[in-house]
Amino acid sequence: MTAPPPLSSQLAVNVLDAHSLLAAFGVLGVGVVLFAETGLLIGFFLPGDSLLFTAGLLCTGSSDSGVHLSLGPLLVAAAVGALAGAQCGFLLGRKAGGALLARSRSARLHEGAKRAEELLEKYGYAKAIVLARFVPVVRTVLNPMAGALEVPARTFTLWQVTGGLVWSLGVTLAGYALGSSVPNIDTYLLPVIALIVFVSLIPVALELLRSRKAAKEAR
Repeated sequence: MTAPPPLSSQLAVNVLDAHSLLAAFGVLGVGVVLFAETGLLIGFFLPGDSLLFTAGLLCTGSSDSGVHLSLGPLLVAAAVGALAGAQCGFLLGRKAGGALLARSRSARLHEGAKRAEELLEKYGYAKAIVLARFVPVVRTVLNPMAGALEVPARTFTLWQVTGGLVWSLGVTLAGYALGSSVPNIDTYLLPVIALIVFVSLIPVALELLRSRKAAKEAR
């Protein structure tokens, strides 16, 4: 793993850019970002999918960016951040109820909360908790929503661990596999990340289409 960059570089980090976060904070940053994205409502804007994929890619040494991460510590940091964050979000929701969401003025966050509640009602606890991991914003708000709606703690823990491991390790290893098999991956990095973001938004788009179709049929 590369040595940490100067403090001035860390202070200039772009929190919306996966490569900038990794260059500034390395493996530790992955764990912190995933904890914030999945456990704290203020982290809904953080780039979880692209961060995991880019981090996995940078473990291969095929990138010319100067940043190289170790796969083992990365997988541990990703899993710990994702699992601890979700459990923290659940506990906050259990204690604070909907008060945290009610204080937020973010339309995007409230829309995510609505989709999270619909997922829980439509698919049941197990499937909704696992699926939410792969939907940006929804994976942030579903955890406190599950706590507020009094989903049984044992049920939530079992399925958030299952979904969290599949998501965090799966996306990271996908980046590692691509970086290991494609030479000069830097040439394709931006298009690949754009594709990941696009794919992660597909479930949201499908849910919106289903909701609109159901609304029309109900008229």
